[in-house]
Amino acid sequence: QVQLVESGGGLVQPGGSLRLSCAASGRRFPANAMSWYRQAPGKQRELVATMASAGTTNYADFVKGRFTITRDNAKNTVYLQMNALTPDDTAVYYCYAFYSFADAYWGQGTQVTVSS
Repeated sequence: QVQLVESGGGLVQPGGSLRLSCAASGRRFPANAMSWYRQAPGKQRELVATMASAGTTNYADFVKGRFTITRDNAKNTVYLQMNALTPDDTAVYYCYAFYSFADAYWGQGTQVTVSS
């Protein structure tokens, strides 16, 4: 069983930055892909960014140029650097680790609130 522990959320003013971390434990090898999703109140969960083990990345249009996903395979950790935050970025952010279609895991979520 894989456990994902997220950290780094909190309250930040518009224009500010936060860095989220997600540490995976329970496997000795890195996930094929690790992603960040978010879910705002009353909205569906949506993909924010994905990074494959080989290093390729994919971003949602609404975060391009502002957010950066990185990962440390040796530490089984994925990061999300979020800059130029706006109130629309307020959501619970979830880490997702994909090993295969039958073997994928969600973190518990970390709240990000952007407000003055």
